[in-house]
Amino acid sequence: MTTSHYIAGRWVEGQGSDCISVSEPALGLPFAELMAASVAQVDQAVAAAREALPTWKQVSASTRAAFLRGFAEQLGQRREALITLQMRNNGKPRHEAEIDLDDAIATFAYYADLAEQLPSKNRDVPLAAPGFTARTRLEPVGVVGLIVPWNFPLVTSAWKLAPALAAGCTVVLKPSEVTPLIEQTYGQIADTLGLPAGVLNIVNGKAETGAALSSHNGLDKLSFTGSNNVGSQVMRSASAQCRPVTLELGGKSAIVVFDDCDPDQAVEWIVAGISWNAGQMCSATSRLLVQDGIADALLPRLQAALEKLRVGNPLTEEVDMGPLTSQAQWLKVASYFATAREEGLQCLAGGQALDREGWFVSPTLYADVPKNSRLWTEEIFGPVLCARRFSTEAQAIAEANDSRFGLVATVCSADLERAERVADALEVGHVWINSVQAVFVETSWGGTKGSGIGRELGPWGLSAYQSVKHVTRCLG
Repeated sequence: MTTSHYIAGRWVEGQGSDCISVSEPALGLPFAELMAASVAQVDQAVAAAREALPTWKQVSASTRAAFLRGFAEQLGQRREALITLQMRNNGKPRHEAEIDLDDAIATFAYYADLAEQLPSKNRDVPLAAPGFTARTRLEPVGVVGLIVPWNFPLVTSAWKLAPALAAGCTVVLKPSEVTPLIEQTYGQIADTLGLPAGVLNIVNGKAETGAALSSHNGLDKLSFTGSNNVGSQVMRSASAQCRPVTLELGGKSAIVVFDDCDPDQAVEWIVAGISWNAGQMCSATSRLLVQDGIADALLPRLQAALEKLRVGNPLTEEVDMGPLTSQAQWLKVASYFATAREEGLQCLAGGQALDREGWFVSPTLYADVPKNSRLWTEEIFGPVLCARRFSTEAQAIAEANDSRFGLVATVCSADLERAERVADALEVGHVWINSVQAVFVETSWGGTKGSGIGRELGPWGLSAYQSVKHVTRCLG
């Protein structure tokens, strides 16, 4: 693939020094290559977005909504190809790849509806003081850079791209170098729909490309999803320009199981929270807090459930969990298995990389993990679950909140009043009660503490790309 960058409405060849090798993780083999964008091409993409902004932000909300609905429809028409690519490049089981695509479609459709509901550009503001009038304008923030991760390509980019376009912004999108292919679809759809040149630009590359975009003085905002290490670099780059950022970063989330739960039902929620996408989720509920009264019944059931998960190549087998998406991630997770052995942790299930082609690891459960263990405190980004017991509700809340992260949590209890009370006490951005991690576009996404800045999805996702202006006039 040579024409792998979409700049100013044209597909162009990469002129950077990096060659990006795209792999199939179930086989551990590359299947595509593309040349990264050069720093000069990042400049060209930002310039194209800047040139397109004055016209695009004046386009009617109904016209922008029509384009967004077009994205949703075109994604649906490419359904089987996109599902297959998610399975091949990410290693996702088919049912997960299908949900990813449905999520992206729903996101574009939702922001199309929201765009049509935008208030008129001017809204009167009542003032207590006589002799003045005031009005409010909601305006697009401008040219935005969007940097998205490899664990949910297509989805995370939809969460950013749809509200940005709905607000009237123009964008430069940088996909992950691990999974760069599926985001090419957005450029193809832009061509099909006749989206004005420069409104959407896509540049692929590694760290050099990301750094060039995040530090570019032609941006008005940057939205980044990824690791805390890279997020801190992005924030430093933005601070040099005093530029607003949205950061969706890591997590080390808790799932709290009280002893009034049905243990079999609780196992279903626990397994989903750690095995979905092979645990490669910032929202993975990788810290299990289980009340004393249910622990002895729950843990053996959980061990058996993890051992029964079918792990394999989603393109050739019926599987529950696929491989890790990259060799780097496979090596990282394997290093935590070694750390667990060094720390003498009690392994009830898994705890090893699988001896087969591809980047597979076993679903893993450690019991009675000390609070000072690296596996309890650090984000692993793999199907590695650590369990601890608790006695009281207050203890559960304290231990769940004892983390530098604050993205999500799950509460499992038959006492709904208690479940709601605990949910309110947890220092996170999203809580599920007696549920798998169902994410709806109407709700918000984002966290507290070290899990990031700002919110995506819902009306909050749209407001992240809007600037508020007030105009006050003296009547005298």
